[in-house]
Amino acid sequence: MERVAEGGCRCGAVRYRVTGEPAATSHCHCSDCRRMTGAPTLAWAIFPEDRVAIVAGAPTIHETSPGVEWGFCANCGSTLTYRRASRPGLHDVTTATLDDPELFPPQKEIWTGERLSWIRSNPEVPHFPRTAVG
Repeated sequence: MERVAEGGCRCGAVRYRVTGEPAATSHCHCSDCRRMTGAPTLAWAIFPEDRVAIVAGAPTIHETSPGVEWGFCANCGSTLTYRRASRPGLHDVTTATLDDPELFPPQKEIWTGERLSWIRSNPEVPHFPRTAVG
């Protein structure tokens, strides 16, 4: 039986469902993630696009640059999703917005070259100064 997990925004206006296992999970330290969330880091679960379904409401999409889309709740501002045209067929969800964020722990840390000096990295996972394949 395939794993099914759900998540959504803080106010409940937008809900999503993911099916199966993620293609990758990561903990990102990039400045874009910081600025889009107001948090020092952001964890992602990356799924094949056909494994992510919006089941209630609809995220508002903000294109930060050509081909880069962030989905968030227009009511409460929760950052929910990310897509990039240069990585077709994949759809990221913010791990912390899952009803059970423990389901998909980060398998790697990315953009550690932009990590804030006061954030400690997990020594048990691989680190990449920029992005990582997968």
